Amino acid sequence: MAKKDYYETLGVNKGASREEIKSAFRKLAHKYHPDKKGGDEAQFKEINEAYQTLSDDKKRAQYDQFGHSFAGGGQPGAGGFYGSGQGFDGFDFSGFQQGSGVEFDFGNLNDIFSDFFGGGGGRQQARRGRDISTEIEVTFADSIFGVERKILINKVSNCDTCHGTGAKPETKMRTCKKCNGQGKIHETKRSFLGSVSSVKICEECLGTGEVPTEKCEKCRGAGVIRKEEEIKVVIPAGIRDGEMIRMTGLGEAITKGGAGDLYIKINVATHPIFKRDGHDLVMPFNLRLSDALLGAEYPIQTLDGEIKIKVPEGVSLGEILRIKGYGVPISKEKRGDLLIKLNIKLPSKISKKSRELIEKLKEEGI
Repeated sequence: MAKKDYYETLGVNKGASREEIKSAFRKLAHKYHPDKKGGDEAQFKEINEAYQTLSDDKKRAQYDQFGHSFAGGGQPGAGGFYGSGQGFDGFDFSGFQQGSGVEFDFGNLNDIFSDFFGGGGGRQQARRGRDISTEIEVTFADSIFGVERKILINKVSNCDTCHGTGAKPETKMRTCKKCNGQGKIHETKRSFLGSVSSVKICEECLGTGEVPTEKCEKCRGAGVIRKEEEIKVVIPAGIRDGEMIRMTGLGEAITKGGAGDLYIKINVATHPIFKRDGHDLVMPFNLRLSDALLGAEYPIQTLDGEIKIKVPEGVSLGEILRIKGYGVPISKEKRGDLLIKLNIKLPSKISKKSRELIEKLKEEGI
């Protein structure tokens, strides 16, 4: 039976771009996947066969010139196809049941497609350790002006004896025998698409191609060890309660790989007087009725130290005095303001003389 034209199978024209081919393949693969209701295994295989050829520039050129007779045409996985760089994300092949009576290894199909379509040939994602997190409580003043703190973290870190190599100091490394120094292992697995070749990181050398001739005695060749480490944390000025500081590379280390990140949540303690409103600081201030009427000068304690404020005569309850430059730092040269909310303190008891004076004020309409 004559094979269909690959372009016709995917429903694209001969001048289609790689993205158009990829998009058409994803749409059709999702529609005809055998594990879906109404799927078609035969059609799915044809779609995949067409995609393997047209998504590879070299194979596509050969197909355009020779048709189905070109070397490798119509053979899924022929020639050691280690990754085309095309994605096959969004499909879960776990649990697919083959109904033809032919047995295949479906246990790692997701891994097969990851290697097959995701660039397994030397483009593996860099290995890195686990991200970790902790919390620090700082005073309100420290959150405004910034502070340096030292914390102790118990985590997996690079061994300080071998510095992460896993080798005994002053000993040499040798070529890994398992992968012959390549750092990766080529594997071929059977699937319903045929024989599929993939590339895996060597488990012996973890991709480096070398192993120590003598292992480090402290970490036993792992290159990493759990230990308590002191870390200096710079808390920036103006940080808010609940904000996170990310310290790149200070998470847990991994054998022959990069370290994760350390995330530090900042908890700001409440202040008995000051509250924060954006880049401004707000504080209440009680003044006497007479000072509200006549005006006065008061010393007040700010986060920067003591200053004097002048309350103008005739202020009202709840009126706000603004002191510029005594708020939260915005930049090295600029800060928010201090907002003083005035509260007029009324006496609970008044003397006879004071009552007479107030009565006179009342008569004058004050």
